[in-house]
Amino acid sequence: MGKKTEDLIAEVAEPIVAARGLELVDVEYNKEGENWILRVFIDKEGGVSLDDCQEISRSLSDSLDANDPIENSYLLEVSSPGIDRPLKTEKDFKRFTGKLIDLSTYAPINGQRKLTGELLGLEDGEIKIKIDDQEVAIPRDKIAQTRLAIEF
Repeated sequence: MGKKTEDLIAEVAEPIVAARGLELVDVEYNKEGENWILRVFIDKEGGVSLDDCQEISRSLSDSLDANDPIENSYLLEVSSPGIDRPLKTEKDFKRFTGKLIDLSTYAPINGQRKLTGELLGLEDGEIKIKIDDQEVAIPRDKIAQTRLAIEF
């Protein structure tokens, strides 16, 4: 089986994003209505600007046209990950240790599929969080999604 479209795009996008001092957070490729949408999420300390997004969009579009990794036509969107940023890499889990996160699992854990707690870290393939003064370790392969929680 070949690489997923998102992985192919990430390989093209990563050096373009890094060369401008930005971080590639995530790549999504989904069909929405009649259109395929390619979303590339970028970030930097202090947040990204519209200029950052436009610059990456132009450079990435040129590179994707040259490499042509996607068969069908699509719309390219480059944006910030938002305040509920997804956590995907080991670097993310280190950077956001101590922050409140929302975590959803494929199957219930202690009767729940959605958990919110303080991120304690990623260790031995498990994400450790603190919920109500209790430490919970969840194997990473059981987790569907992890995002920063929106705190009010």
